[in-house]
Amino acid sequence: RVRSDSASSSASQGSKLVLRQRLSQLLTCIEDMSSDDEASEEVSRTLDEAFQLCGHFIPTDAFLHIVTWNVATAEPPEDITSLLQLDAQPPTDLYVILQEVSATPVKFISDLIIEDSWSHVFMDSLAPRGFVTSVRMQGLLLLVFAKQIHLPYIRNIQTTYTRTGMFGYWGNKGGVSVRFSFYGHMVCFVNCHLAAHMNNTLQRVDEFEYILETQDFDIYDTPHVLDHVVFWFGDLNFRIADHGLHFLRSSINSGRLNLLWSKDQLIMMKKKEAFLQEFEEGPLNFKPTYKFDRNSDTYDTGKKRKPAWTDRILWRVKPKPLPSEDDDEKASASTDEEQDQYPILVTQDKYASDMSYGVSDHKPVIANFSLELRKVFDTPLVHVSPEGVWSADQDALLTYSVQEDFMSSTWDWIGLYKVGFKSASDYETFVWVRENELPEINEVIQISVAKEQIPLLGGQYVLGYYSTNIQSIIGLSASFQILESKRAVMEGLVPEDINGLNK
Repeated sequence: RVRSDSASSSASQGSKLVLRQRLSQLLTCIEDMSSDDEASEEVSRTLDEAFQLCGHFIPTDAFLHIVTWNVATAEPPEDITSLLQLDAQPPTDLYVILQEVSATPVKFISDLIIEDSWSHVFMDSLAPRGFVTSVRMQGLLLLVFAKQIHLPYIRNIQTTYTRTGMFGYWGNKGGVSVRFSFYGHMVCFVNCHLAAHMNNTLQRVDEFEYILETQDFDIYDTPHVLDHVVFWFGDLNFRIADHGLHFLRSSINSGRLNLLWSKDQLIMMKKKEAFLQEFEEGPLNFKPTYKFDRNSDTYDTGKKRKPAWTDRILWRVKPKPLPSEDDDEKASASTDEEQDQYPILVTQDKYASDMSYGVSDHKPVIANFSLELRKVFDTPLVHVSPEGVWSADQDALLTYSVQEDFMSSTWDWIGLYKVGFKSASDYETFVWVRENELPEINEVIQISVAKEQIPLLGGQYVLGYYSTNIQSIIGLSASFQILESKRAVMEGLVPEDINGLNK
């Protein structure tokens, strides 16, 4: 396990001290109690404070699974269970998947009209397990899936891209990025496809530096990529220098991969370039992932290109600033501020390639991370819920209330989703929020849903409040049952039940 710790030990000690103080107060309250009423009031109040502090300081683990795979024009395999490690424990919270698909004009345009087959296979595999697509970008296909329970806490999603290949046309080389706030912590995923060929090492480094310098976001406190916790991955195209083909293959076949590390171009450039040294990478204990004969585990028998670790996954936690001369004077500063500045512990649990897939001349690379974080917030911006019985036989009601101030809009809407929905646009129907005025905090607003909009067939559903400005679902109801309507039977959509038998 490779760890990056951005939380200082002094902050940890400070939080423990505060908790000890609150527990000491609790014991004092218990000793001084003189009546049942006083006991109830004092113990309840002090326990509330202690548990609030526990929730404020005790970190939560979220598990991230990243896949990078250059598949070009290949169609997806039927089974992606191994690729996504769907049965792994602990279960994954976030999937970030790059499938570098064909960037030819015809393919690109057709993908704009009809979602590509790769998006479908991932959605079909993950949606039944409660994952919803948060982000989808074309060309370099970047997919972010989050477990449904996390959706209200993924906010301020923004994407950008930089073209570097073929005069910037069609984006066949370059980078795409997505950033968002995850429980108040800023994360950014940067996928790159950098210049090919052995002798273009410096160009690859220059392209990545250019991507970092030119990509920005419309977020006042984290406008640049490096203002975030960054995950950098893709077909980075770094090669293994100097060694001949025979030595490379014999080292790989004998399992002596460590003999090749010192000549890996990315490892070599990290020793020279300060900005690359801030990025961490797990050990390359898997075989080079390029170039293979398709549908085999055999390295290129055509042009006999040298094997290389072209496909990589790295990460960077924002570095701590250098100590200043007046550090001693600031030693007693608030530990809260220190934790806010360095809030995440990133641990890499796995870094490997899956050799079982052969549809491409690249093998997929996967990385699992644990994100240990203290939630900045754990309350959704909007509370939404159904009211009463729902069926297509009568109009239905829902209510929503804004829990915190945010940039709400009369263009916001509330979608009705079948449990297992794939994305925010995968609704059965929707209604606009109140249009005449914006809501007050905690004001309960009731909206009617016409019976014609309600599904005729019964099932489990959820309501989701979609914010146009934040561009994500920021409130989800608990799942609820929509009853099968009488109209469904009358219209022959379901068999009529007579004496316990389907007619």
